[in-house]
Formats: sequence, structure tokens, C-alpha cells
Amino acid sequence: MPRTEIKQQKLVKAVSKRTGVIGLTMFTAVLTLAGCRQDMHNQPKFVPQRGTEFYADGRSARPQVVETVARSQMHQDMYFFTGMVDGVEGKSFPMPVTREVLARGQERYNVFCTPCHSRVGNGVGMIVQRGYRPAGNFHTERLRNAPLGHFYSVIANGYGAMPDYAAQLAPEDRWAVVAYIKALQLSQNATQADANSQQVQTLADITEKDGLPPGFALDWPLPDTAKVIGTPSGQDNGIPGQDGAMGTYTSPAANGMSQTPARPARSQPMAPTGPASSTVTSPVQNHRP
Repeated sequence: MPRTEIKQQKLVKAVSKRTGVIGLTMFTAVLTLAGCRQDMHNQPKFVPQRGTEFYADGRSARPQVVETVARSQMHQDMYFFTGMVDGVEGKSFPMPVTREVLARGQERYNVFCTPCHSRVGNGVGMIVQRGYRPAGNFHTERLRNAPLGHFYSVIANGYGAMPDYAAQLAPEDRWAVVAYIKALQLSQNATQADANSQQVQTLADITEKDGLPPGFALDWPLPDTAKVIGTPSGQDNGIPGQDGAMGTYTSPAANGMSQTPARPARSQPMAPTGPASSTVTSPVQNHRP
């Protein structure tokens, strides 16, 4: 067979093979495109917040069926979700307070609350030291005696310059933070009876024993840069450095003081973690700047 004829046959086979591949590809594309119809896209439907002529009242959104509850809104235990009982702040926890709850509360508190309230809850957090409005001091007498529902309500709804944290903290986490706040308050005002068999030491004693810097156990001064804003009540609102409605603040330097005066010695109990004879130390000493 002449070489020319052989080449022609090879060329015919190559063209046929390529044509077959192209044909198969086009056939597949046709099948694919046949499935890309607009029927579902263009189907009759209601667009949210738009009217319609389908119903006599002209509304596309239909009234909720009587005695039905939207998903995630079945709040049978209203105290758990509001912290209120008949419009009054409650005084109890809606669930058991365990070590796990306190640990969760500490973790959430350190994430969301410390920027303003500080890790020890004295209201002089880092952004307050940088000029933000003073936050509440949990260790004032008013807030030590405030009902539990008050703290929950403030977290859920905000208070004064504090925004609400309802989006950041689920109801169970809000109660966990409330539990941890009460633990912080107890750590600053506990007695030996509160610690059972654990040894209680004041922060001043721990400071001297551990050789910590002078002034470690003193109150933190409110910076001159902080925006001190009072409240109309003129009463203790838990904000350090305020005296009533005017919200004035006098720095230690203005009083001729080299440092803020020492606070009364306070007990520092922690949850038992070791033998009964172990020394109870304060969470404060681990979080001072």
C-alpha cells in the first residue's frame, strides 16, 4: 500500500476519533443545559414584607396560628430567660451552680466582661484605664447586696453606658457569669465560715508572704482619663470615684496622696482543690497588672 494512502487512512481515523470526542462533549453539554431550567427560580412565591392579591387582607405574611410558638422561643421558664419574677429581680439561681458552671462563667466573664470591669471586678478594666467610662465595681455594698436577677437583667438588656450582651451570651451563659460574679464578690468579703476547712488569708497577708510589690493589695486608682459620668439618683451605683449625681472624680494626686489608701483586709477564699490543710489563695493575685 502506498505511503500516501496509509497517511490518509491515519488522518481519517484521527479526525473520526476527535469528532467523536467533540460530539460526546456536546451531547453531555446539551443534557446538562437541559437540566438548568428556570421553573423553580420563577415559581410563584411570597417575597418577605411584600403584599399579595392572593389573600383578601393583602398580606403575604400570614398570622401566627393560635397557641403555636416560633422555633427557639418557647420560654416556659420565664425567670430563666428574664431574671424577673412578676417584674421584680429574682434572688435565686434557676439551675444548680456546679464547678462546671463556675468554670464556664469565669471563661465567659474573662472574654466579655474584663475589658471594662477587670478580672477582679473592680470596674477599672483596661479600656477604662484608656479613657472609657468607668464600669460598675462589683465590690460596692449595693452590688454585693443586689439580687441575682439584677446582674442577669443588666447582661441581657444593658445598663447606662453598658450595651446588652444578649447576642454574645446565651441565657445559660449569662447565669454562669452571674455565678462567677458572686464568687468574685465572695473572694473579697469571705469569712472563715465561708471557706469551711480551708485556710483563709487576706490579700495583704499573701502580698507580704509572697514578696509581691508594695501596693499590690491596694485599691486601683481610677485614671484621670476616665470619663466619669454620674447618675440622677445620687446614690452608690457601683462606679468607682463617683460621688452622686455630678459624678466628680478627684485623683489621688489632687489630694496630695502618693497612692490610694489601703482598703480593709479582705478574705480571699477559693474553691477547695487540695488537702484540707492547704492554703487558700486569691484569684486576685494572679490577675493584677
